[in-house]
Amino acid sequence: MTSADRVPEPVSPAPVSPEPPAAPMPPLLTQSWLDLAFLHWAVDPADVAPLLPAGTVPDTFDGVTYVGLIAFRMHRVGWLGLPGIPYLGTFPETNVRLYSVDERGRRGVVFRSLDASRLIPVLVARTVFRLPYVWSRMDIARSGDTLTYTSTRRWPGPRGARSRIALRAGEAIAEPTPLEHFLTARWALHSSIFGRTAYLPNAHPRWPLHRAELLACDEDLLAAGGLPAPAGDPVSVLYSPGVAVRFGPQRRGAGPGRTAGTATARPG
Repeated sequence: MTSADRVPEPVSPAPVSPEPPAAPMPPLLTQSWLDLAFLHWAVDPADVAPLLPAGTVPDTFDGVTYVGLIAFRMHRVGWLGLPGIPYLGTFPETNVRLYSVDERGRRGVVFRSLDASRLIPVLVARTVFRLPYVWSRMDIARSGDTLTYTSTRRWPGPRGARSRIALRAGEAIAEPTPLEHFLTARWALHSSIFGRTAYLPNAHPRWPLHRAELLACDEDLLAAGGLPAPAGDPVSVLYSPGVAVRFGPQRRGAGPGRTAGTATARPG
């Protein structure tokens, strides 16, 4: 049996915390995520388990896991503490993501695709970080409190895969529900890099979340990512004006879930 075939033992994951872990030191990457639309559908953990990196299993909430379609504006990506790049580092992005927990109980996200409108960042992310970025024609338009996110895939495909999301941002949420924390307070990603599963932490302020009304959603990015086409409307629709983010190794002894304000969830 190879390491890729080995099924991890069940673990008790770290508590879900809306508060950030200790700041990465030193940050490898800095960026801001702005004007985010969070759409989520419930899925059977068995349907997504084969799509996760070796050594991880679906992270679940009350026995259910979720697939997220997240559209936003990436702003000023920077390297090693240098100022963010205004043009190449600023672009619309839409990602399809799953939720994972590894053998050490560390929660994360797993990206099935990341559509972005700048070719050079797409090539760098695919080559250096082995992330499934794709080059797409994209736009974010605002009219009052309504935002419309559009994306049509160019390369590497499937060419023409698309999404169109329109939502109306509502009132700020004073205290998100445990499920809303579970879906948004994710402090790392899991990714397969040259056959090994990597864990890359991030830190940012607590999410400012708003209720949102979904006005339109026409997409086939989930199916392009190997997921079942969603049945019905998303079970959760949220908006956030955004946060500034840092990626990098965490301070020794620190990690997510070591602060107050936790929500209970368990692996499948």
